[in-house]
Amino acid sequence: MSLPLGLRRLAYRTAHRALRGYWFLRRPEVDGVKCVLTRGELILLVRHTYGRREWDLPGGAVKRAERPVDAAEREMSEELGVEIRNWVALGAVHARAYHRRDRLHCFQAELADPRLTVDGAELAAVRWFGARELPADVSGHVPAVLARVDGHRARGA
Repeated sequence: MSLPLGLRRLAYRTAHRALRGYWFLRRPEVDGVKCVLTRGELILLVRHTYGRREWDLPGGAVKRAERPVDAAEREMSEELGVEIRNWVALGAVHARAYHRRDRLHCFQAELADPRLTVDGAELAAVRWFGARELPADVSGHVPAVLARVDGHRARGA
């Protein structure tokens, strides 16, 4: 039996609030992934049901003993219902959020099929944006991650 969507969203918000207390006290270093999913010149951004609710790149935490690329594949399957195996590794960027020190391993993949199966408990909104038409309320690390995509394209890789 699955919990109703409203209760699952409440669980995400409650867990995030509890984690924020832990992060404040411990100030941990956290490995995460950020995934730049593209369709031509369009970039997929998500808005979570918890936290600051800014537009962000999809992604999540890297589990203990998990490779970052495996975390990227797992997170995209869980959040968006897409199976991606052809990742371009873009390196890592460092960011601070909620008193954490995040090392965000960045990956990019082109999506041929735009159909997504969105996890509505975790994601409040999902939208394709033009690369030069991003909303004003994006997470602070998004420009640094997208600069890595531009750099990768400029090198012709």
